[in-house]
Amino acid sequence: MVKLFTQGKAVLAKADNLSMQGLRVVGDFLASEERLTLAIPLPDDREVVTKATVRRRDEEAIAVEFDQLDWDDMFALARFLHPRLP
Repeated sequence: MVKLFTQGKAVLAKADNLSMQGLRVVGDFLASEERLTLAIPLPDDREVVTKATVRRRDEEAIAVEFDQLDWDDMFALARFLHPRLP
């Protein structure tokens, strides 16, 4: 679960397909904004908060690309993703 900050409010949404560059957010909120802020809580680590740009949109989800992450957020995300890689 991630938090999206869009249209002046926070929305809890399910994310899938997380990578170092972005993620896919599933839900029917589908904001019309092209830029938003997300908070990704990483278990046993920090919460990554970043701005993102909507790159793709369909009737059930949006795909976003993160702005440049700072080093601490980038390492936290890499620690989370590493054991989940094939």
